[in-house]
Amino acid sequence: MNDVVISTTPADADAVEEIRSHHAELTGALTTKVSALAGAVRAGQDAGPARDALVEWCGSALLPHARAEEEVLYPAGGALPRAQLLVEALVAEHHTLGELVDTLRHTGDPVDAVGAATALRAVFDSHAEKENAQLLPALAEATEVSLTDLLSRMHDTLAADRQEAGRTAQQGGGHTCSCGEHDPAGDPELDARVVPHAIRHATIFGALDGVRPGAAMVLIAPHDPLPLLAQVEQRDPGAFEVSYLERGPEAWRLRFARR
Repeated sequence: MNDVVISTTPADADAVEEIRSHHAELTGALTTKVSALAGAVRAGQDAGPARDALVEWCGSALLPHARAEEEVLYPAGGALPRAQLLVEALVAEHHTLGELVDTLRHTGDPVDAVGAATALRAVFDSHAEKENAQLLPALAEATEVSLTDLLSRMHDTLAADRQEAGRTAQQGGGHTCSCGEHDPAGDPELDARVVPHAIRHATIFGALDGVRPGAAMVLIAPHDPLPLLAQVEQRDPGAFEVSYLERGPEAWRLRFARR
């Protein structure tokens, strides 16, 4: 990731970091849900609940984010000569993400589901990196663009999308609860050691946000994450029971169980 961004205003620099942080949260949530699906298949368990949870999350978080980008960010980026081809490639990747979610939604083969989920994570990782390192700097550096205003419009678009999803669910047109779900054997894992330091905590928070009540995830850290534990407690007091599975020296493994 290109960490140095030349912005026209300090507010636009903050907007870049906010969007990058949101990308990290999406990455963390996606990683744990794909891990849960793969773990269920490896254990020979029913992969349906983990697959359904992944599809539901994509429909409520990942795909609305993509639609908001296409409605707000991409037109502004496409108007910049240096970003036109990039935006075309990003739109194509959105189509790929949607096709992979459709495959997950309709396949009855657990192996195909794991393949589609793994591809989904790989495509999104590459996609987010392109936006972080290329599109956002281009928008921040353009004097004719206010990235702060674009971010505000994205928030409005996502809020409207959530309201529409809520109305659909109330009318019986969607499934937003976890009734009938059960956790697959084993807990999904997030290896924070491979996550860039600048987005590590945001990625972990995104993963934790995806843990349902009564479920858990395992975090693998390169050191004893005491500052992180304090931030988790401050962010969501009393929500998690944390237990150490391994205490170094090369890795610390902690289990976060949502109460």
